[in-house]
Amino acid sequence: MEARPLKVYVRDEELCTRCGFCEEYFSCPGMGRPALERDPGRCVGCRVCYLACPYKAVREAEDTRARRPVCITVQGESFEVPERITIRQALELLGFSTSRFPGEGDLPVPCETGGCFSCAVYADGQLVPACITPVADGVDISFPEPGTRLLRRVSGFQPHPVGGVGTPWWLKDKGTYIEVACFAHGCNLRCPQCQNYTVTYDNVERPLRPEEAARRLTALRRLYGVDRMAISGGEPTLNRPWLVAFFKALRAFNKDERARFHLDTNATVLTPDYIDELVLDAGVTDIGPDLKGLRLETFMAITGIKDRELARRYHANEWAAVKYILDHYYPERVFMGIGIPYNPAFMSLEELRDMGDRIASMDPGVQVCLLDYFPTFRRRDITRPSFRQMLKAREVLLEAGLKTVIAQTELGHVGP
Repeated sequence: MEARPLKVYVRDEELCTRCGFCEEYFSCPGMGRPALERDPGRCVGCRVCYLACPYKAVREAEDTRARRPVCITVQGESFEVPERITIRQALELLGFSTSRFPGEGDLPVPCETGGCFSCAVYADGQLVPACITPVADGVDISFPEPGTRLLRRVSGFQPHPVGGVGTPWWLKDKGTYIEVACFAHGCNLRCPQCQNYTVTYDNVERPLRPEEAARRLTALRRLYGVDRMAISGGEPTLNRPWLVAFFKALRAFNKDERARFHLDTNATVLTPDYIDELVLDAGVTDIGPDLKGLRLETFMAITGIKDRELARRYHANEWAAVKYILDHYYPERVFMGIGIPYNPAFMSLEELRDMGDRIASMDPGVQVCLLDYFPTFRRRDITRPSFRQMLKAREVLLEAGLKTVIAQTELGHVGP
């Protein structure tokens, strides 16, 4: 195999704050935990630390040092690849195609951090995420059959007094728990102000089968006496076989008519056939898609996606998903609440008004939740919108013709 420079990822001592995030929430595949103790000679180039460090204290560097070849088997055929690379990198070197869009290419790699297991392969009979698992001499790699990647990392099983954007407004702020929820790890977006980054980038939580996650959520429902069961993230939709199996199991464990099955999502990979499968086959009753801007440039700024064509596709998909649900399932079969992340740092009131116009042209009565994005993760420079700013933003959406607008504020929910 022709020698070529490979990448390693090195801690930038001047930027590192010793915040402890890399010690608690993710494991370096080459060095284990704590990932803080970096040794470029053991780095496998997975980029987890580079993507997940809240202070961007990891830099990319070329590694020109010689690497010995290791022998691996892929689908029964033997190959030599360099040591200290991931299974994903090895497959790419051997000509297998990868894609950031689930269901495409030989290997979909939407999250790239080991959370969603969409890229899972069998390595010596064990299902592992190819994006972060290092190659080993003699490892036998094979691809799962379609629809069988039934593991993913899920955590945060808890009751919730407010719910998500797909929770009906009349249930919120009652002062009691109204639903139980869990959170899927891994996300295809790179939002610099990610509001749940400790879940998004966690790759140490034990992966669960869908039935196990459904049982846990069902037990919580019974414990707290609620009817709504939700999954959020990260991004739950990345591993389609897992998510469909999860909702089917949840429905099988909760056969009463009061049970509601709720998905919160960024909607960037929700295609019409995927929506049909979730609603008609898996029994989803409530969906909360986010719309992260009307203009592509705004979407790219909010999501951190730098590949313009990929961003264009994600952006078009989230809007198309909302329209498809409104046209085919809302409100008789599916309740939908649309989320709009808002902060003056990345969205103007003019664009917000244009978003309101577009949503109102599809259905003026659909619930819209305006979310006040606060400073966190890699955007600690922004300021949380004030109560008055959120009231003004809500007024803009009402003026655009929307009738059911909820504003999330520092003092609680306002509206509708």
